[in-house]
Amino acid sequence: MAEETTYLELSEGSSHKFYEVKVNGAEVSIRFGRIGDAGQTSTASYESHEKAKAEAAKKINQKMKKGYEHAVMGERKKRPVTRRHIAVERPARGTAASRQPADKPAPVLWKFESGANAFGIFIDESLCWVGNEAGKIFALDHTGEVRAKFKLPDGVKCIVADDDWLYAGCDDGKVYDLSSKSPRIAYEIAEDVDIYWLDISDGVLAVSDAQGSVTIINHEDETQWTHQSRGMNAWMVRADEIGVYHGHSEGVTMYDWEDGRVIWERPTRGSVLFGWQEEATVYASTHEGKVHSFSKRGEPGTVYQCDAAIFSCAAAEDGKYVFAADNREAVYCFNEAGERLWKLATGCGAAYSMQFFNDRLYIVTTDGSLASIDASEAAIQSAQEGSIPEAVSIKAPQVEESSVTAVETTAAVGRGVEVECYREGGKLRVRVISEGFNKGWRCQFPKGIREEGARYVVDEVREARGGFYRAYGNIRKLVS
Repeated sequence: MAEETTYLELSEGSSHKFYEVKVNGAEVSIRFGRIGDAGQTSTASYESHEKAKAEAAKKINQKMKKGYEHAVMGERKKRPVTRRHIAVERPARGTAASRQPADKPAPVLWKFESGANAFGIFIDESLCWVGNEAGKIFALDHTGEVRAKFKLPDGVKCIVADDDWLYAGCDDGKVYDLSSKSPRIAYEIAEDVDIYWLDISDGVLAVSDAQGSVTIINHEDETQWTHQSRGMNAWMVRADEIGVYHGHSEGVTMYDWEDGRVIWERPTRGSVLFGWQEEATVYASTHEGKVHSFSKRGEPGTVYQCDAAIFSCAAAEDGKYVFAADNREAVYCFNEAGERLWKLATGCGAAYSMQFFNDRLYIVTTDGSLASIDASEAAIQSAQEGSIPEAVSIKAPQVEESSVTAVETTAAVGRGVEVECYREGGKLRVRVISEGFNKGWRCQFPKGIREEGARYVVDEVREARGGFYRAYGNIRKLVS
């Protein structure tokens, strides 16, 4: 009996997926994923060939109702993805670089082995988040115990916070909201954009890319403007209520939120590989071993000199201390004036990203570690004298792929807020229908679970700058 294959694709906006069904005797195999990838496969057996065919037809019809169409495999190409692969250098013993103080190890308290190169990091009072190139995201408490875990369809480029919302930007071009029980698709970036970095402020997304462009996308996932900088390879984008700070191969440019107008441009010594911001200052680290600082008015500040290409940087509040990590697996600390206070070895790879929080320096690295380093003065002094704690090594637990479309149901609004999904032109929108809210405002709401005519209950909706609401917390579909 010949195998029967049906291949479907969905190309809608920036969502490009395939769904393949094979019937072989009494077995049905399903393969699905992002176009250009191998995808995931599952196989089920049925009592007869006829029942297998009927089940396959049911699945195909369900997908076609959602917009999938018959297609020819291979005609549509995979979106471009550039990952940050910069060679890690390990100086030979006896060289000047090997005799730097980084031969002394940093006081690592614990390190969590996520399983793949890690780029995404976010730290707050309760949790330490890491996202890696395998699409796995883990949240640990400050002792290193795993409290939450997700598996997204593609590699994580960064984890960014916007007030109480937390987002993961991924290689599949999607930005996932991590603020509820399950990750939800919040934004989908155009297929032809080779994403390098992301940031979000007041629900508005800033995207930097391989071509040196920056693109601003509003809360309804609509592009507001795109601006090409003077340089390429834009690994840095940071945003606040004032503007957008964009780092590329020629330096740093600040843009106006509203129309993309250039407010200031400043050159850097070397291409920008990472950026950080504090309330009044922007920091840009470069491949020539310097961390440049600029006031948010564009005034050049202190330049912090390291010994090799700088993968990442961070600062303590108000820039009291500035930290950096190079491609030789060393981390540095400077005072505000630029004096180097220390340089120590990570012992767990070069830090792709970092964050300083409550006397701890947290890094995510080329070997997939999330490490907590004691950066207090006493701990660093002890490390320089050769006394360090024994680092606790933590293995990552198994994690299954997370559903981004499944939604719980409820029969009552209770203390939640009721919202409604409706069609406006060719787009599905969401508005709040509970009493006490502005009925003319739209509500930012996950894309993947919108269903025309459906009503949902969310824990909260909050006002955002720009005249719209943002859904926050858990979401349940309202059923009668």
